[in-house]
Amino acid sequence: MESLKQTLAKYAFFKDFEPCHLHFMTECATEAHFDTGQYILREGEEVNHLYLICQGKVALGTVVSGRGFTTLQTLGEGEILGLSWLIPPYRWHFSALVIIPTLVMAFDARRLREKCEADHDFGYEFLKQLALVVGQRLKATRMRLNVQGS
Repeated sequence: MESLKQTLAKYAFFKDFEPCHLHFMTECATEAHFDTGQYILREGEEVNHLYLICQGKVALGTVVSGRGFTTLQTLGEGEILGLSWLIPPYRWHFSALVIIPTLVMAFDARRLREKCEADHDFGYEFLKQLALVVGQRLKATRMRLNVQGS
């Protein structure tokens, strides 16, 4: 358990988490491996986990009529995947397709929601970190749109 806390603490998303909050995260975490071409999550399906990418690369995207899967952003080591775990009705808004073999930590979404409700210090810290991720993703999308429009 201690080594898992140390592993989580090395990632930027968890750097400001209290030791007791890191401990909770280890209690609701499992490792999962995905091979190239596998989907970690699919748009419209029920959300069961939040993911931390520990190794590998994942294409975050959507299926576009006539074009198939379209990558919106590529995510790699240390990045969070699956922001829909906190937003009702708890369905994925995008799909995540594995580009190269990927190792993730999968966190139980229901337990995370319950902890955020029960422990507002934990919930506030989690939401601050998620807001940073959302801001980074919006900035990356804006930059991509600016490049495509050139």
